[in-house]
Amino acid sequence: MPKSAAINMRVEPSQHSLLTKAAQVLNKDRSVFILDVACREAENVLLDQRFFQLDESAFSAFDSALEATLPDNAKLKALLAKPSPWE
Repeated sequence: MPKSAAINMRVEPSQHSLLTKAAQVLNKDRSVFILDVACREAENVLLDQRFFQLDESAFSAFDSALEATLPDNAKLKALLAKPSPWE
């Protein structure tokens, strides 16, 4: 796949060294490592957004779904009753 846009940045020597070492640990090219990490973080930022807008009818449906009583779920109750593996 051809590259379509360049991203250039200046970094401190210590940052350059850190990124190079981390990329080497994963047997990756430094640029590939930086792009992988940056894209993963960008996805996390976008997925973590808590603000969204709804029109009046969509908000009403959303609010109703939040207020609705959940059906009984025996498997979920059993799972939540078990101690966590780290406890």
